[in-house]
Amino acid sequence: MTYVSAARQQPSGLGMLFAFFAITFAITWGVIGAYIFWPDAMAARFGAISGSHPFYFLATWAPAISAILIVLAFTGLAGVRGLLSRLLMWRCPPPWWAFILIGLPLVFMVGSLIKGGPLLAPLPPEGAGPMVSLMVMMLFLGPVEELGWRGVAQPLLQRHVAPFWAGAFIGTAWGVWHLPAFYLAGVVYENWSFLPFLIGNIVLAILITPIFNAARGSLLLPVLFHWTLINPFWPDAQPYDTWFLVVVAAIVVWWNRETMFTRKGAVTEVIPGRERP
Repeated sequence: MTYVSAARQQPSGLGMLFAFFAITFAITWGVIGAYIFWPDAMAARFGAISGSHPFYFLATWAPAISAILIVLAFTGLAGVRGLLSRLLMWRCPPPWWAFILIGLPLVFMVGSLIKGGPLLAPLPPEGAGPMVSLMVMMLFLGPVEELGWRGVAQPLLQRHVAPFWAGAFIGTAWGVWHLPAFYLAGVVYENWSFLPFLIGNIVLAILITPIFNAARGSLLLPVLFHWTLINPFWPDAQPYDTWFLVVVAAIVVWWNRETMFTRKGAVTEVIPGRERP
């Protein structure tokens, strides 16, 4: 695929970034907020909210919807094709692939074993089939967010700040974006504590940052990273998995400190193409 000059196709950044966050929060907080403030009316008209409700998918897909709308507005259909083409970018140093496919599962397994739990989550009475179905469904929930967080927000932020701070900002926004779900009955978040969740989001966003840059802006690796984190086959490893990921993130940041705290090598393009002048 041929792209027009990045100087013509890449937007300045700040306006696009502001629009991305504004639309993302408006969609999610609007949908979830309606169920929080008018639960009976919303349930009567649209059905009770749950993890499989169409509105729940809409709220979850808000970052991706926002990203596509903004890229379309700024760069047209060619820009959207360019954004989506980043899902096919697979080249990345092998250690990062190993970390996503092997390291992350080990975090959950070891954490569960430490607390006396199983190596894998117990199967339901129906067998592995429902778990596989859930795993496939999860691919079309959280991982789709990466079209926005890493597709648009990360490269635009890295035009202005070092990758570490870009990741920390996105992690904070990512966590706060989830906040209304903690007040919503019928979804998993109602039984969680927000502060540990927020800290975990910041840690994960920082952790994916060097992978994202090493893969030159690939969206495939962040999608797999996100999907691996929510795989229903992994056992409950709280709080050990969180602490392990904090330690791993600290080691990764220190090991990559020359690129995490400077903009050297940071991906700044939303649309693949030539470097901006």
